[in-house]
Amino acid sequence: MSLVSRFPSHKDSIQIRQNPSVVINGLSHWFGKGSMRRMVLESISMEIDSGEVVLLTGPSGCGKTTLLTLIGALRNVQEGDLKVLGKQLFNSGRKTRQKLRRQIGMIFQGHNLLRCLTAEQNVQMGSDLLAGFSYSARRDQAREWLRAVGLHDQMSKLPHDLSGGQKQRVAIARALAARPKLLLADEPTAALDSVTGREIVDLLKRLALEQSISVLMVTHDPRILDVADRLLQMEDGKLVPSYG
Repeated sequence: MSLVSRFPSHKDSIQIRQNPSVVINGLSHWFGKGSMRRMVLESISMEIDSGEVVLLTGPSGCGKTTLLTLIGALRNVQEGDLKVLGKQLFNSGRKTRQKLRRQIGMIFQGHNLLRCLTAEQNVQMGSDLLAGFSYSARRDQAREWLRAVGLHDQMSKLPHDLSGGQKQRVAIARALAARPKLLLADEPTAALDSVTGREIVDLLKRLALEQSISVLMVTHDPRILDVADRLLQMEDGKLVPSYG
């Protein structure tokens, strides 16, 4: 049985597409100060619709991860308009960004798992963000997502006992356990074998379709480009004309 057929379902999963989840106009960003100041994003403009899967490609160092962290409300917007899930992030306050981050799932290459917690406990950190759920319901949700990514037999293991690919799948399950409205993923298949990687992106695609989760995924993996509703390419901090 594939991973895709096992992900947790919800009665209200079929939704009508609403307003764009992400709207960006003239977004620019710099690192450093004075003579060391360097532009990493230049006049980015784009939209991501509710339920849309967008893949972002481009060479290392071209600004892809910086764009993800800005959309994820992990950095302050320096210049331009950035509206995420209806919230304007330019000149936004810390509380606004904190509240917004609870609606965004993030999967980054570093995994960021807590070493002292088991796989199940790490995933439950995601479900703990859900309001109105009992402890047992949040625990059950965490277990269901671990089953969905093929780790039903690894729930009690600590991160140091897991392979790189298994850690990545725990990180994916944790992000999904919070039932985000927007999922940001930085090379989510990089540590996965071809079969598991394919099943993971098919899972994300199905979630986008059935639960109207918007997905923005940075990738260098040519094996998964066909899951995208749209492909974007970045070079030197700029979006270049789409090829798909």
